[in-house]
Amino acid sequence: MLALHGWLDNAASFVPLAPLLHGIELVAPDLPGHGRSVHLPRGTDYSFAGAVHHVLDIADALGWDRFTLLGHSMGAGIASLVAAGAPDRIERLVAIEALGALPDTIENTVPRLRDAVAATRALPGKRLRVFPDLSPAIRARMQANDLSEPVARLLVERGTTPVEGGHAWCSDPRLTLPTMVRMTDAQVDALVRGIECPTRVLYASPPQPYLPEPDRSRRAGLLPDGTLVVVPGGHHLHMEDPATVAGLIGDFLAGG
Repeated sequence: MLALHGWLDNAASFVPLAPLLHGIELVAPDLPGHGRSVHLPRGTDYSFAGAVHHVLDIADALGWDRFTLLGHSMGAGIASLVAAGAPDRIERLVAIEALGALPDTIENTVPRLRDAVAATRALPGKRLRVFPDLSPAIRARMQANDLSEPVARLLVERGTTPVEGGHAWCSDPRLTLPTMVRMTDAQVDALVRGIECPTRVLYASPPQPYLPEPDRSRRAGLLPDGTLVVVPGGHHLHMEDPATVAGLIGDFLAGG
């Protein structure tokens, strides 16, 4: 099972869950630009389409012809594209707190593109924030994502690097740029319909503002072979309640 973390998270996202996935060979990489991975070369950008090949390259390096994908948030969105784009490689998919991609309206195509271009051109002038110690960074992650201290600490310890004067985020600043182009609702629906493998979608309740009901459940219903499970919790439910999530994953992999 290849585990793909969320936006601005890192491989530590799966530390609480991994020991509970008995009998599963789990590989959780830092996706490019995140955690301790390398940053993409200058002149390139981070996109879901590009990430599809990063995922397949990892599987190739592991010697996995067919494998299961586990994704959280952004990682679930990337996993959705991989499952739809390379159906012969994916046995099963577990998508936590995302399915497909975040859509946008046709009317917002040009404003989004212009915002992304302007932000990209302005990025070299921005300075990295330096934390004298990890405590402020941990508090920032707790507040931004409503995380408990132990969970935030896991992500921060892997997501920062020592610099002069303290610590700084080691993720690529380009990850904070607006997405230049997004799919429309109809395109995301078509993508989800193209996921042929058995799929389990896990959503937290209450839903995130950008994954509102009833649309997130409607989209899960488009899966040719999918089940949706909604459990109480927050966006990082796989970290805050790993026992429940591990049980649902184990049941799904066993054919339940």
